[in-house]
Amino acid sequence: MNPLITIGITCFNSRDTILRALNSALSQDWENLEIIVVDDFSADDSATIVESAIADQKIVRLIRHEKNTGPGGSRNTILDNAHGEFVVFFDDDDESLPGRVRVQYETLREYENKTDVRLVACYASGVRRYPNGYELEVPAIGSQADIPKGELVADYLLFNDRKDGVFYGAGTPTCSLMARLSTFRALEGFDSSLRRVEDVDFAIRLALAGGHFIGCAQKLFIQYATFDSDKTPIKNLEAELRIVDKNAEYLRRRNRYDYARNWFRIRYYHFSGQRLKFLTALTIFLVRYPVSGTRHLMRSFPGRWAHERSMRAKTDMTR
Repeated sequence: MNPLITIGITCFNSRDTILRALNSALSQDWENLEIIVVDDFSADDSATIVESAIADQKIVRLIRHEKNTGPGGSRNTILDNAHGEFVVFFDDDDESLPGRVRVQYETLREYENKTDVRLVACYASGVRRYPNGYELEVPAIGSQADIPKGELVADYLLFNDRKDGVFYGAGTPTCSLMARLSTFRALEGFDSSLRRVEDVDFAIRLALAGGHFIGCAQKLFIQYATFDSDKTPIKNLEAELRIVDKNAEYLRRRNRYDYARNWFRIRYYHFSGQRLKFLTALTIFLVRYPVSGTRHLMRSFPGRWAHERSMRAKTDMTR
């Protein structure tokens, strides 16, 4: 018999999208499933909508938080209540294709059998769909070329260092992640004090524990981009700087502590539209780190520029 797999869905103020996510979980072609939905003290009627939808669904459990804990706290509740040998996370505003659980499981087990490694995170490729209709392919880390593992992933996430031939894809979003329950528990789950980028923090800890990061090339989910009040540039920066400080000893050993802090600030100035501060900080950064800084910029800028240009073009077309 196939092993039990837990689908974990975090839910917060998602009355307009939660049924899409839940129905995509119920439509999976993997027979041995349990689905856990954690409502993180929503201010709307998300939990009531879920409760009505699952009245006749024995494989689905709804857990209501009595206070808001953030995405990390909700995921930890899922992990604390999961019975599956493997756990896969769905977001409340995304849609997973019917074969997602099966393909990720098969990819993960094939890699385990080939390598005898057990600290493995398996990510799905997908498509990110923006409100203006623009779509961006989201290739999974490790789905092409060499598999990133260990400190290679930590260096990529902390200061964008990339080894030639290794495929880092679209990073490490939890909404596309499957791993063994034992892997999540070995790392003590997610840092619930982080309200943003808790997925990056988890991946860094997994990397520094020697974890391997693999991916499915097949597109298995649609991520609907949203711009909520909890997704502001300043909140991202605050969380990113906390992650830098959590890894200060490692970064100082790599002589990259100040480098990482400065780069996250540059990103913040860009995304918050502070052009003068962005240009000033970037100039200082390139003077201080002429070789690595220029290489970093050339890795980041072309893709970001092309993405933002395509976004603007799509917006202009829809006006």
